Amino acid sequence: MARYIGPKTKIARRFGEPIFGPDKILAKRNFPPGQHGVNRRKKTSEYGIQLAEKQKAKYTYGVLERQFRNLFEKASATKGITGEVLLQLLESRLDNVVYRLGIAPTRAAARQLVSHCHIVVDGEVVNIPSYSLKPGQIVGVRERSKSLEVIEGALSGFNHSKYAWLEWDGSSMSGKYLHIPERADIPENIKEQLIVELYSK
Repeated sequence: MARYIGPKTKIARRFGEPIFGPDKILAKRNFPPGQHGVNRRKKTSEYGIQLAEKQKAKYTYGVLERQFRNLFEKASATKGITGEVLLQLLESRLDNVVYRLGIAPTRAAARQLVSHCHIVVDGEVVNIPSYSLKPGQIVGVRERSKSLEVIEGALSGFNHSKYAWLEWDGSSMSGKYLHIPERADIPENIKEQLIVELYSK
């Protein structure tokens, strides 16, 4: 299963944002990587700005180029504002919802939990991180996995009222995907219109 396994702090420093989660090095070195990162004053072209925004979205959600292009084409064919629909499709991925529910501390950890069969959807084990959830479906932790340290640690103190489109049940360690999130409900700092412009060239 393809995924990005390169240096994450370098990518986060390139965008100046902790897109992979809290990063101690980024907090100390909030400037681009490389020998001249501190003093670099390079003017970026319009294309470069659009490309950077697409790359940021890809790395944020842990999606590779072909998957991202397929999602964009699906968003383009769907009724609504293409950029918003694209983000909604990314938010509806199983690994993202596991992360949003607080079951995992990062999307990468959520992806691993799904791949290792620790997550169930409507009571059935699903091991495909890109599985697209539909409103009304329930995502939970598999019974034998509820005592896993990584899950208990992630859920400890997590604020489950952060996302209005998800409903958490602590007693069953499961959450309901209530509805597709509105753009205002998606906290990621992504300018989706730039991605639409890039793919429209």
